[in-house]
Amino acid sequence: MGLRPNLRSPTLSRSSFAWPNCEKTTLMITRDECAALDAADPLGSCRQAFQLPENVVYLDGNSLGPLTHAAARRMETVVREEWGDGLIRSWNAADWINAGTRIGDRIANLVGAGPGEIVVGDSTSVNVFKQVAAAVKMRPGRKVIVSEAGNFPTDLYMVQGLIKFLDDGHELRLVEDGGDILAAVDDDTAVVMLTQVDYRTGRMLDMAAVTAAVQAQGALMLWDLCHSAGAVPVDLNGANADLAIGCTYKYLNGGPGAPAFLYVPKRLQDDVEQPLSGWMGHAAPFNFSNQYQPAGGIERNLCGSHTILALSALDSALDVWDGLDMADLRAKSLRQTDLFIELVEGRCADFDFELDTPREHGLRGSQVSFRHEHAFPIMQALIAAGVIGDYREPNVLRFGFTPLYLRHTDVWDAVDTLFGIMDGETWRAPEYSVRGAVT
Repeated sequence: MGLRPNLRSPTLSRSSFAWPNCEKTTLMITRDECAALDAADPLGSCRQAFQLPENVVYLDGNSLGPLTHAAARRMETVVREEWGDGLIRSWNAADWINAGTRIGDRIANLVGAGPGEIVVGDSTSVNVFKQVAAAVKMRPGRKVIVSEAGNFPTDLYMVQGLIKFLDDGHELRLVEDGGDILAAVDDDTAVVMLTQVDYRTGRMLDMAAVTAAVQAQGALMLWDLCHSAGAVPVDLNGANADLAIGCTYKYLNGGPGAPAFLYVPKRLQDDVEQPLSGWMGHAAPFNFSNQYQPAGGIERNLCGSHTILALSALDSALDVWDGLDMADLRAKSLRQTDLFIELVEGRCADFDFELDTPREHGLRGSQVSFRHEHAFPIMQALIAAGVIGDYREPNVLRFGFTPLYLRHTDVWDAVDTLFGIMDGETWRAPEYSVRGAVT
């Protein structure tokens, strides 16, 4: 069963959009028509929840979501009232102590998990370590961890570190880009770790189908949802997923370095033994026992004290999701990514951009990536012109689409700016080839 499509061989021809009262293809659509679509957009009012700079088209919500007004107000309250006036009392009075599970339940609603199946805390990297270690422990005798060579590096680094620490013959088996992942899964595989939406290309895997195939081999399935949560519909329980991790500072807008989350279904919670046995994962942390006894349920996956300021910002940022239907978000995401792809390929056809994202809706997350020989300076020129995307090695221009605040006119303007940069060759200016620490 092959999991990766041939991304450079389009399988869908251009066709008319299903825009309301619009039969035109995207190559014919005008900015005024995009503005009319924005006026009729049922998600249009969500933009008001965000603090967005003037004259900026923000297409990097897949790296860092923007600030919400609710999060800014909440931070003021937490700092001045809960911390400033409440002091230590706020662990009880403001329910700081249950922040990890309380906010976890809010995220559960967005990824198809149930109450008590997601906890928020630690970083994505730390949660990868915890989840892979737990999976290996649940499959004694199996020594192989399968992933993709193109997986996000921190996932691979944490597994490499775990294997070195275990020092007992475990192996990380990596499938090269374009390879058949399931062919690498055998009766020696303990766990398969995959990212549902690829961070470079935006290619999306079929969670239910892959999970079933992996479990048929007796292995556990661990999903990385960093580019899925808040971007595409996710149904962890419906897919019978075993484990999952994800970050909250991208499409969930939790803020820079916001705590990550992890998922363990109720059916596995008594079997999971995570290696970082900190006091917040203890059954009775305030008994101050010298012996560790894991808490029941999802709480046993906690480690150290909650990062209250960061969790409070995330908690309020999640308010924007209340009452929203992910199906509506997905429909707008696909329309906007279709629009972007066809406008780039139409207006910038002479400039050697190569689409690196699947055209098929079922294989596409909420981002579009193009490859170009001069991707880095082109992206820097775009950012300088007020269109913020990002660059990924070796030659990828990456654009994230967040329908909660992105307008159709923003998509049109972004492509118009890209055309101007290419047509005028402004990207050749020497300053756009200077690299900072973060690209």
